[in-house]
This record gives sequence, structure tokens and C-alpha cells, in this order.
Amino acid sequence: MIYKIVSDSSSNILSMEDIAFASVPLSLVFNDKEHIDTESLDVDAMLCEMKETRARVTSSCPNVGQWLDGFEGGDCIFALTITSALSGAYNSAMQAKEEFLKKYPERRVHIFDTLSTGPEIRLICEHLQELISKGAEFDEIVKDTEEYMKKTHLSFCLSSLENLARAGRVNPIKAKFAGILGIRVIGKASDEGTLRDESKVRGEEKAISALLEHMKENGFAGGKVRISHTHNENGAKKLRELILSQFPQCDIQIEKNRALCSYYAEEGGILAGYEG
Repeated sequence: MIYKIVSDSSSNILSMEDIAFASVPLSLVFNDKEHIDTESLDVDAMLCEMKETRARVTSSCPNVGQWLDGFEGGDCIFALTITSALSGAYNSAMQAKEEFLKKYPERRVHIFDTLSTGPEIRLICEHLQELISKGAEFDEIVKDTEEYMKKTHLSFCLSSLENLARAGRVNPIKAKFAGILGIRVIGKASDEGTLRDESKVRGEEKAISALLEHMKENGFAGGKVRISHTHNENGAKKLRELILSQFPQCDIQIEKNRALCSYYAEEGGILAGYEG
């Protein structure tokens, strides 16, 4: 019996050790070119090209065929999608599940709408892997993971809102003034899966401190933390150091954002997924 985890690329994960895993790519389209978020995509080059263009940028979710390719080889499959409030990935995965089970009715598939993105999805993938390694049964894994998802959160610190404004997620006037005034926006993924800004500060040092306080207000007390960033490794390390100064035993990992998270987080953006 092969247990397999399948995630769209908003998780920033391309592979996992000691478990069958597949990344199903989202893509960004601009300048009449589709940038597919696979291992071969040069994310830094894509971001440079995006910065120089005034063309409209759109995102595209994985299609049914791509999800089906990801499911292949698995007997018990756990698929995770970026929040359905920002993408059609969940609906596409559900259609793929229906087709897959028609072909392989003896297999099992569960689709998790994570209501989040980036490092929070990584935490959920790691939790699934832990349960699978312990030999848990399919239904037990689904139930346990759904409970776990109630205890994980995503908070963010953004230095630009331009792309969120382009995508219609925030008011363009608010985005413009945030950029002019050098304001950092602190926010979170809401329970409904939308991105909600909750406070604003000037300067990165204050922003990092405000981000940790925001995490603590949302229940963080020293559990796992996964931090991702877009060209801001120093800021990510400062957040890690600040967390460890208060929670010395905390399990923290840092990674770079891939295409979709880089698009929304933008230059200097930091995302923190954590256990509450």
C-alpha cells in the first residue's frame, strides 16, 4: 500500500524525503509567457522580468490532468491545495479525484483545502508524513490532520502590496500609499482563507517584532515554525533569532518562496507558518 502526498506548488515544496510525493505546478502568466512553477523555473529571473513589466500578471491553477499525473502511483493519496479563496486549485483537484476514483475505485483520495499557502501548507505536509510513518490508517490520518489544521496559522509581513492590488485583493490606493510611506503590513490568513492585513508599522526591525507579537496573539507558544521569504533572508533570520530568544527549543526552518508565494509576498516579504 503506497501512501502519497500531493501538493500544489504554493507549498514551496518540490520533494520530501522518505515519502512518495508530487508537486503539482501553479503558473504565472505575463508578457504572453507562462511561467510554470516546476523545479526548472528560475524564480529569480521570473521576478526580475515581472518587476520590469507593466503587463497584467495572472495566476493559473493546476488543471485536472496535472493533478491526475500527481496522483499516479499512489494507493492512498492526500492532496493539499492553496486556499480556495485565492485559486481554483481545490475545485480542479476535486474533479481530478472524481476521475481518478472512476479509474481506480479501490484507491483512496482526500483533498485538503488548506485555506492557506506557503509555510503553513509545509507544516501540514510534515504532519501527514509523521502520521504515515507511524502506520496510521487512511481515515485516522484524515481526521487527525483536519484537527491539526485548526491549530496551524499563517502570518505575514509585506513591504509591498502592489501585486495584491493588481490581483484585486487590496485597495490600489492603500497599496500605493503603503509603498510611498515605507510601511510594512502585518497580517494573516483568515479562517475563511483570505489574506487579511491587521496592522502597519514603519521599518523592518519594528515589523519583525510586530510579526512575532501577532503570532503570539494567534496562539503561538513555541511550537513548530516554518518561515519563507522573497529575497529577505536577513529578515527571516532576524525573525528566527527573535523567536529563539523567547522560545529556545523552537523547531524553525527557513526557505525561499517559489513562484506563487513570491508573487503575493513580493520583494522583501516574509511568511510564517506556525503551530498555535
